[in-house]
Amino acid sequence: MRVMYRVWLDNKGKVFGEGPYRLLKGVEKLGSLHQAAIEMKMSYRKAWLTINTCEERLGFALIERQTGGTSGGGSHLTIKGKNFIKRYERFRKDVQEGLERTYKKHFR
Repeated sequence: MRVMYRVWLDNKGKVFGEGPYRLLKGVEKLGSLHQAAIEMKMSYRKAWLTINTCEERLGFALIERQTGGTSGGGSHLTIKGKNFIKRYERFRKDVQEGLERTYKKHFR
């Protein structure tokens, strides 16, 4: 038996969680929101709306988008986006460790 959980940041609506996190990690790896969406088996529209909603609720841009042209366009994380991802990863690790300690205290 093990503990299972889902954690997200909320501010009168979901602001950020695992889905947007995975999407941004895909953008970081692939240099494209479209390619990150494909990798997650998500429509580009849903990916775009997800990131847009997060940015609106956070109050800052997570990615910079470059449209078409001769080089083909793409996306990359903003400095604030990269910093936010790092903070989220540390937060997620602390939550996991805390839950595992609490689980062991009560069930092992």
